[in-house]
Amino acid sequence: MSTLVLALIAGAAIGMALGALGGGGSVLAVPALIYLMGFSPASATTAALIIVAATSATALYAHARDGNVAWRTGVLFALAGVGPAFLAGAAAGRLPPAVLTGAFSVLAALSALRMLRPTGSEPAGRVRPARAAGAGAGLGAVTGFLGVGGGFLAVPALVGVLGLRMKQAVGTSLLVISLNSLAALTARTGADGDLRWEVIAPFAGAAILGAWDGKRLASRITGQALQRVFAFVLLAVAAVMLIDVIV
Repeated sequence: MSTLVLALIAGAAIGMALGALGGGGSVLAVPALIYLMGFSPASATTAALIIVAATSATALYAHARDGNVAWRTGVLFALAGVGPAFLAGAAAGRLPPAVLTGAFSVLAALSALRMLRPTGSEPAGRVRPARAAGAGAGLGAVTGFLGVGGGFLAVPALVGVLGLRMKQAVGTSLLVISLNSLAALTARTGADGDLRWEVIAPFAGAAILGAWDGKRLASRITGQALQRVFAFVLLAVAAVMLIDVIV
């Protein structure tokens, strides 16, 4: 199967996950770029940020049309993560490939387990500023370091820490992902010349189209069912990456 076809298939799947769940799809972008497209870990994390930023912005527009974005809350949450995203993005390119791959596999496994756990929500109005700032900063660092949007972390935080409704948290997480991805990309500008735009462009295009399909899919299938399927796929990917690092 050609690289172009693989890029289109992987991009569509990742876009659908982002559009349906408000996050999670970007976690598959890095392993797809490494194992299917032949990118180095450092190049894959940078390319993933480009794909995630473009796809999240598109999915954000779709959710904003339905009024499911808490703009002020999302901007404040994202601002806490801009600095960490920038610093982590600058540091990531200097680390050995095995460290990046190993860290990514552990994060993927943890995020999958988090998706399999039921998410409770606190009543709106019980926002804890320190916890919100800490969650935003941690999310920004993860985005910059590993090239993932962090929606799988943002959605639970927006529900549990800030008291948003699930649909509103999904839409708002896309705003946070977009801003954090752009901050991390700014730190990496000019640092990596191994970006293959002939792969990144169709990958991102398919992801953008997939995000619209994911938004429609979310209205037909329960979010819990989608999340469980995605979590099991993510666990399998994490296992393969961890074995690759060890062996």
